Amino acid sequence: MDLPAPQLAALVAVVDRGTFEAAARELHVTASAVSQRIRALESAVGQVLVRRASPCTATPAGATLVRLGRAQALLQAEARTALEPDEGRRTELGLAVNADSLATWFRDVLAEAATWDDTVLRLEVEDQAHSHELLRRGETLAAVTSDPEPVQGCSVEPLGTMRYLAAAAPALLERSGSREPDWSRMPVVVFNAKDTLQHDLLAEVGVGVGAGAEPPMHRVPTSTDFLEAVALGLGWGMVPETQLLPLEAAGRLVRLRPDRPVDVPLHWQRWRVDSLLLGRVTEAVRRAASAHLRR
Repeated sequence: MDLPAPQLAALVAVVDRGTFEAAARELHVTASAVSQRIRALESAVGQVLVRRASPCTATPAGATLVRLGRAQALLQAEARTALEPDEGRRTELGLAVNADSLATWFRDVLAEAATWDDTVLRLEVEDQAHSHELLRRGETLAAVTSDPEPVQGCSVEPLGTMRYLAAAAPALLERSGSREPDWSRMPVVVFNAKDTLQHDLLAEVGVGVGAGAEPPMHRVPTSTDFLEAVALGLGWGMVPETQLLPLEAAGRLVRLRPDRPVDVPLHWQRWRVDSLLLGRVTEAVRRAASAHLRR
């Protein structure tokens, strides 16, 4: 089966940009040329590769070829740099990272990446329980994930655990008139619909979330603002230990269940390609995780 590089590049561009027109602008060709390349690729494999919608997305077969196209582009870019050194040329690395990691230990990785003059990072923020799906769809080259099962074509290694503790502002407990939390009435802050940490704790203490007896729930979908919302007393939430400690020392947060921390194991999944750049970012991730995550 012949899979020409220009056709794979067109597929990747369509999936990345969402439309044939935007892909054409990126590739500096016409939209008709992009369409012809996609049709030729679909004819070669005998399957539909792109869902023509708004935005365009890859089918399962398309996702397989998107992964191939990205790997091919990465290796070609590295070979080009090795054969024709160009200080202005940079290669893009797509990585999936959960928001809490990005706000804490992963910043060490960003500090290292700031010294690399041949790379640009494209970070996709996704819940650790779902980030492996970005790998499966070929949208990223590597991911911080809680899933220990490797995606096809990927390797996986444990990084350590992030510890979370239920915490609230002292003023929130004062408003409830008790030192002990009233789980059925005290407002909750959740990150987004995929964030189950708070729901899991409520289920553990016997509060039937989803059965009409749940407490008020606020949704704050960024890690920094989630933390600030909890510190301001909007509701209680599960806070990473590294973020909790300084606010606890300052008297802005108190632990609600200090004896019941939740440890979320994190893993690093990456494509199995012999890439110097991907290897370098993997080493940076290992160092950052070793310095900050629990073993």
